[in-house]
Amino acid sequence: MSQKKVNLRELDFNNIGGWPRNAQIGFCAIIAVVIVGLAWWLFVSDKRDELERLERTETELRQEFETKQGRASNLEPLKQQLAQMEQQLQQMLRQLPSKTEMPDLIVDISQTALATGIANELFQPGPEEPKEFYAEKPIALRMVGTYHQFGAFVSGVASLPRVVIMTMHDISLQPRDKENGVIGANAPLELAGTVKTYRYLDEEEIADDEEGADAAEGEG
Repeated sequence: MSQKKVNLRELDFNNIGGWPRNAQIGFCAIIAVVIVGLAWWLFVSDKRDELERLERTETELRQEFETKQGRASNLEPLKQQLAQMEQQLQQMLRQLPSKTEMPDLIVDISQTALATGIANELFQPGPEEPKEFYAEKPIALRMVGTYHQFGAFVSGVASLPRVVIMTMHDISLQPRDKENGVIGANAPLELAGTVKTYRYLDEEEIADDEEGADAAEGEG
């Protein structure tokens, strides 16, 4: 039995129940496709965007995890290296004179200058200036001697039992006889200015300095 073709122009959308059965089935199929399309657009499309966002987040978190894992694997060797460096620093500091050795060391420096024939016209130690883990001792001086005598003085200080570090500040070296202004091997020279020598702070002194710094910050 042949089915009668449906003319869309003859269909009354106000009376869908009166449509031929084929038209009703076709219309229902179109409505179903539209509903499925809208559902996909409203739900599936949003889920795809969310899935892509989650995938990007997963990639970023994975990269961050791998970075932190790499850092964590290197942390222990770095800690060991830092501990070794701190130990080496402490060993180097221990080679500097202590608080009790400092007065004798200053006397040794002065006596070394005299032993080389240098005249100490001024040798005046100043107050100590504590730093983070050491203290520096400024010494104002004015010495007169020859070029070779000053060389012997530096060599003598370097050969003292304790490690002596001296830094020079505002030092001037000029001929004693300013009229001639000639620097010869045996011409007297005048060395004037300030040198600083250093000693290490013991644990008690470091603790006292830290407590004083904390107290100062609390008052501030």
